[in-house]
Amino acid sequence: MASQQQQQQQQQQQQTMEVDPISKFKLLVPHLKESLVNLMRIAGQNLVHNAAIDNQLKSGDNPSQRVDKNLEEFYSTLDQIELNLRLAQECLTQHQESVRHAPLQVPIMSKPETSGDGQTMPYGQFLGLARSQVTCAKEIHDALVRCADDLGGKR
Repeated sequence: MASQQQQQQQQQQQQTMEVDPISKFKLLVPHLKESLVNLMRIAGQNLVHNAAIDNQLKSGDNPSQRVDKNLEEFYSTLDQIELNLRLAQECLTQHQESVRHAPLQVPIMSKPETSGDGQTMPYGQFLGLARSQVTCAKEIHDALVRCADDLGGKR
């Protein structure tokens, strides 16, 4: 029974890591370092090879590895890191906005632990808060539309 709980906890942690952009970033950094090392190594080999051709020590045969493929791999990894960092930044911004507009947190059903600190609201209360925010947004939208119509009609 205890081993089943441990397996479930490990699966939950793995699922969290799969969707967590910071975890993905941390996993990609060593790959980026390795890609950069490979790129520099192959670029150095090509430089030595080209220098030998320039000095007429070697014939013009092609080197075995190409810089452009390694450069593409490096940029691909770099793009993945950039996307994960942008996603993490967007998640942080969304969380900050959520805290500002709904200061009490809604408990997440996937988390088994509950805190009795009074800082969470029941789901029904959250729905009421969400409905009031939607109503407020509609009222603001309608007021802006009326204002735009009034300004358009005066011209």
